[in-house]
This record gives sequence, C-alpha cells and structure tokens, in this order.
Amino acid sequence: MKRYELIAPCHFGLEAVLKREIIELGYEITEVEDGRVSFLGDADAVCRANIFLRTAERVLLKAGSFRAATFEELFDQTRSLPWEEYIPKNGKFWVTKAASVKSKLFSPSDIQSIMKKAMVKRLQERYHMEWFPEDGPSYPIRVFLKKDVATVGIDTSGVSLHKRGYREVAGKAPITETLAAALIMLTPWRKDRILVDPFCGSGTFPIEAAMIAAGIAPGMNRSFVSEDWTNLLEKRHWYNVVEEANDLIRDDAEADIQGYDIDPSVIKVARRNAREAGVDHLIHFQERDVRELRHPKKFGFVITNPPYGERLEDKNDLPALYGAFGESFRKLDSWSAYMITSYEDAERYFGRKADKNRKIYNGMLKTYFYQFLGPKPPRKKRSD
Repeated sequence: MKRYELIAPCHFGLEAVLKREIIELGYEITEVEDGRVSFLGDADAVCRANIFLRTAERVLLKAGSFRAATFEELFDQTRSLPWEEYIPKNGKFWVTKAASVKSKLFSPSDIQSIMKKAMVKRLQERYHMEWFPEDGPSYPIRVFLKKDVATVGIDTSGVSLHKRGYREVAGKAPITETLAAALIMLTPWRKDRILVDPFCGSGTFPIEAAMIAAGIAPGMNRSFVSEDWTNLLEKRHWYNVVEEANDLIRDDAEADIQGYDIDPSVIKVARRNAREAGVDHLIHFQERDVRELRHPKKFGFVITNPPYGERLEDKNDLPALYGAFGESFRKLDSWSAYMITSYEDAERYFGRKADKNRKIYNGMLKTYFYQFLGPKPPRKKRSD
C-alpha cells in the first residue's frame, strides 16, 4: 500500500500531546515543528488520523515542499508537483489557505492565484485537457511558507477536526474541542478520578473528558472531505476504521464528571451537546456559582476555562471572580486545579502561584495553562 507523508497542524504549544497520540496510533514521526507534527502512513492512516486524533486541527496529505522566493519560482515549483497522482480529471481543486512567515512572498491572494494557475497548467499537460469541469470530489490545498520554503498539503479533513459534530451551539467564549482534549491529556486525570469544571459553558471540557472515558473516537459523528476520494482511498478503508472505532467504545464506562455554570441557558446547551456526543449519562451538569464549588471526595481535578474579560466592561469583575474561585478551591485541600486563561492577574487573585504554567496560543490569543498541583492519591493495594 502506498505510503504518504501526512501533516497534522495543532495549537502552538501542544505539539508534544499530538506527537504522543500519533505514536500511540502506531505511526512514525518525521518532523515536529511549531504548530504541526508530520508522520508517515498509508491510506488507512488518513482515515484513522481523522477519526481518532483528539488534538489535531486537520490532517493534510503532503504534496511537496520547495524553496520559492519569487512568484516565478512558486509557479514553476508548484507546476513540478505530481498533481495528477492526487486529483482526478473531474476533481475540484483550489488553494483554500495560504500562510506566510518570514518569507518574501506574503500576499495570500497572489500565492493562491499563482498556485492554482500552475496546478491547472500541470494537469492540462498530463490529462491533455484545456478545461476542467471541477464537478467531482473536492481537493482543497493549503500552503505554508516559512523563510521562503513552501510546504504544500491537500486537506483530507475539510471542516476543521475541532468540529466533532456534537456542538452546534456554543456558549460565550467557547474553548475548541481539540484544545480542551489536549489540555485534559496534559493532566494526570484518568477516568477513575473526579473531574469538575466550574465554568463549563457549553460543556466542552466535561464532554471531551467523558468521550475519553468512554473510548469514543472524536471523529465518529462527522464526515470528511476525503471520504469522496475514491481514487486514493477506497470506501473499505473508512468502513474498517469506523468498525475499529465502534469496537473501542466502552458502553459500561463509569465516570464522575461534573460541569457547573452560573448561567442556566448555557447549562441547557451543555446538556444538549452531551446528548449529541452520546455521553450525557456520564456527566452531571448543574446551575451553580463558583462560590459553591465543593465535593465530598478527595484527590479530584478541576479543569476549567474561566472568563478572560476580553470585553473591557467585564475586566472589573475578574478580581472578585478569580478570588472566589481560589477561595473555593482552597477548601478542596487534596485536589489539583488546571485553568487556561489570558488574564494576566489570574494567579494573584486566585491566591496561589501555579506549580507549573504553560504558554499556549488559543488562535491568536496568548493564554497560560496554570497548574496547581495537589498531593498524589495513595497507591491502591494490590489484591493477591
């Protein structure tokens, strides 16, 4: 079976989590860069990466990489790539996104236009056709230029992988599903431990945790643009991976996962999202103020995305909000807390310096993942 180099973009700062996921799927890593991990895989890997990866934003099939400091070089090098190996005569193809960092070519629209012309020229020569109907499957192209080196990939996912299919309506200031999953996976939380999100909004942290607990693959409830690429991926590849994913679901999974929010309307949305994800039986959602954050059991986890105060008028409320959060958490004396926020004074008002903190870019927004570590639970005695 033909092997491809695949590129999986992710949030900046979370490459190590994605790398671990890819290795666990059984694939060889070829490169780790800022915001992307590349690996080798066959047709099955395209399907498995799309359905199983929780922290990747999409999966690109690498078409090539080359140096281009002028538009002439960009045209010639794009034209030299074997597009006929990927795009059939009736394929719809376009450069959906061009990004440039520290490169002489930086105009996205010009890069997109020149690359499309070069691809057309190549396919005209190979297919002996002057005009392409483009009424078949879609092959969206993405290009990233860094220091005049262009990396070109064909997007196998289509809609970004953070769109799991369970969240049509998001609460205010939502965290993406891929970012939530990655942050959970950065903590030592496991399905037999308690997890509480006191600012749960539309429920993303609790739902992603419940999907992990139940072994539900994140891509189970959605489709991918490459499902129509019958010239590269036979339908049986998709059927086999869906069957594999179904076999891994644990119907008997149990978990203590809770989501609170002071806004009753978003709690309603969170419950609906959990039902859509098939995990509503594993999560308890409740309208509750952060001041009422409490739990009778020990050694639990708080993983949350508190308000950042992005709007100026909300900034004044943040000291009291983070102060109340810190006060409630101090009563959970054996617990650990993890929060992602862009609020610069988070530690000050929370009342404790984080044991660890990690810089993560949430889109263009610089945020910090603060980690307040509690004691480890005693080891369970092994029964003979």
